[in-house]
Parts: sequence; C-alpha cells; structure tokens
Amino acid sequence: MQAVLDNFDAYLKAFGYTFALFLVSGFLSLVLGTLLVAMRVGPIAVLRTAASVYVTVVRNTPLVIVFGFFSFAAPPLGINFKWLDVSIGGYDFTTLFGAAVASLSLYTSAFVCEALRSGINAVPLGQAEAARAIGLPFGGVMRQVVLPLAFRASLPPLASVQIALIKNTSVAAVFGVAEATYDMRSLLNDFGATQKFGIFVCFAIGYIVIVEVFSFISYRLERRWRVAL
Repeated sequence: MQAVLDNFDAYLKAFGYTFALFLVSGFLSLVLGTLLVAMRVGPIAVLRTAASVYVTVVRNTPLVIVFGFFSFAAPPLGINFKWLDVSIGGYDFTTLFGAAVASLSLYTSAFVCEALRSGINAVPLGQAEAARAIGLPFGGVMRQVVLPLAFRASLPPLASVQIALIKNTSVAAVFGVAEATYDMRSLLNDFGATQKFGIFVCFAIGYIVIVEVFSFISYRLERRWRVAL
C-alpha cells in the first residue's frame, strides 16, 4: 500500500484515464445503442436485419477480440486514430485512447440496444398507437413517446450495462492505454515482491468507488423517473 501512497498522483491520474474512458465510451454507446434499437423495431426490413446481425455478432464476440481488431487489423485497412492528439489538463488522449474508445463503444452499444429493447417492450402498445393516431411519423413516435418511456423502464439494465463498461475499461491496459490497471501492473513490476496485496487492494478500492458512485446516481434517477407503465 505504501507504493500507492508514494505514487498517489500517478494513481489518481490512472483512474482519471479510466473515468475518461468510461464517460466518452458510455455516451457514445448510448447514442449508438439508441440508433440500433430504433433500427431493430423500425419498419424498414433491411435496417432491422442489419441491426440484428450487428447485435448478434458483437454480443458473441469477446471484448479482447474487438480491441485486437482496432489495434492490429484496422490500421492496415486505413481505420486508425492518428488524427487524435489532444491534451487536456495534463491528460494526453492519443491513438491508443481513440482505439480503446471505439472498441468499448461499439461493444457496449450492442448491450445498450438490447436493454432499451426490453424497455420498449414494456411500453403499452396504446401509447404508440395514440401517437400514430395524431399523425406522428415513426421517427416522431420513437423520439417523443416510445424512447423516453423506454429509457425510464430500462434504467436498471442500462445501469448494469454501464457498470460492466466501467470494469471493461481494464481491458485497455492490455493494449497499452495508461489507465488504472496499466498503472497497477507497473507498480506490481516495481514493488510486487513486497507490496503485492496492498497494491491490489488500493486499485480494487478505486474501481469500487467509481462503480458505487455511478450506482448511487442511477438509483437516484430510477427513483426520480419511476413511472407507472
């Protein structure tokens, strides 16, 4: 534990990268997951099929394979993040960070889509029919009636998906992103012979704190948005 206290600035910065990965990937996965679920329940057959195939393929692919694709296979195909070179408050967001965000966002969006689909199934059919009866097109029905109710109904599974995303950020360490697990591995290499247990405990506490804060926020939102469907 003394090793973490002696390198506390690096410890906080590593969890700062973890938190940044979660925030950016969580937002992008919500946006992409919402588009996917609109395609899955929409009236256009080819879009329904495309979204269904995407969700099936991604859900059955290990996350490390998705990371491997963006790290090794995508660059030769011209898919890279060399344009990303941003520094904010001492944090550098470069190619590796961009590849991690893409991997986490695309992977998590499939689970967001399914969580939202369960919420849409909980919306009474009469709500959508009433919206169509007043002349709203499909996009309007989804945007103004179905999706707001679906988000509220699916908040618990959506929170579980985002909590899984927080923990999945640790996979980025394998591909060189300097987040918390990457920093823990560096400390274990330097001090693991004598302080292994303390280092593991400190980093476990860091992840638990982030998850518990997010769980508390989602619980408060769930109580606030609770509606009788």
